[in-house]
Amino acid sequence: MPTVHQEGPYTFLFFSSDKGEPPHIHVQRDRMLVKYWLNPIAFAKNRGFPEYELNRIERLIVKHEVMFMEAWYAYFSS
Repeated sequence: MPTVHQEGPYTFLFFSSDKGEPPHIHVQRDRMLVKYWLNPIAFAKNRGFPEYELNRIERLIVKHEVMFMEAWYAYFSS
């Protein structure tokens, strides 16, 4: 479960088992977890985050999209 980025209370990560899926990022805070596709950025699945926080998380994903995509391909192409 490689951590790609940490910002405020949010941990941005991949799961090693995600290799066969299109690029995406998981975001975790406490026991909550959300998944966003990266290209294009789109909500995929939520476990526990309130709506207002999903908006904040999506803005962070947009801000760091290039870094997340580079990290995805670097991690899963090795």
